[in-house]
Amino acid sequence: MDDFDDDSFNDILGSMEMPPTSPKKPKVEPSSNQAQAATAITIAKPASNPHSVLVHSKQRGNPILKSILNVPLEFRDDIVPDYVVGRTSCVLFLSLKYHNLNPDYICQRLKALGKMYELRVLLVQVDTPEPHNALKSLTRISLLADLTMMLAWNAEEAGKIIETYKQFEKRPPDLIMERVESNPHQKLVAALTNIKPVNKTDAVTLLQTFGNLGNVITASEERLSQVMGLGPRKAKRLYKTLQEPFLSK
Repeated sequence: MDDFDDDSFNDILGSMEMPPTSPKKPKVEPSSNQAQAATAITIAKPASNPHSVLVHSKQRGNPILKSILNVPLEFRDDIVPDYVVGRTSCVLFLSLKYHNLNPDYICQRLKALGKMYELRVLLVQVDTPEPHNALKSLTRISLLADLTMMLAWNAEEAGKIIETYKQFEKRPPDLIMERVESNPHQKLVAALTNIKPVNKTDAVTLLQTFGNLGNVITASEERLSQVMGLGPRKAKRLYKTLQEPFLSK
């Protein structure tokens, strides 16, 4: 990626309207012309189908659209982001190859977006052989502009990310939260599988062989290695871990 001047980059970021970090919004008294302009930008009529992804007309022909198969698409000219995937969620799409050629493009897009939308996703398609420097600068922009950066390694993956955001628009967060096991046996299995390289099958076999966790802890390394499927390498690591003190000195 060609380096660009940090001072000009910071000037552009400094002139952008960043979303507030506090839920409380300051009162602003805009002029009548400013109010009309803001209304024209921020208020877009909802999709004719509530299950549709709103797509900016400039995205026509983008190969990622071919991968959005499970939700309908509605093309519009009156939206600022590239995709609207919820009432308060939007997506800006950026090809890394294009970003290398036009590094100021994303800053200008964010300036136009202003404070609109609560969830603002920067969807980056990694289509260059050396993406690290470009991703570093985009990570910096994402932190400053309150963006969630998602990486896709091809057009199909990028389309599926947009589709998934729309499909999960109204799903509760517990769908992606870690599930805490309530069954004591499952808790023991989960505890043992935290010891690498012990897997779930090994943990179940250990508990079946020794009857309880206490017997597993007191078993010798040789005895552990005799457990079906465990072997000497796993037995050595398991024995070493179980013999370590739980409290550090």
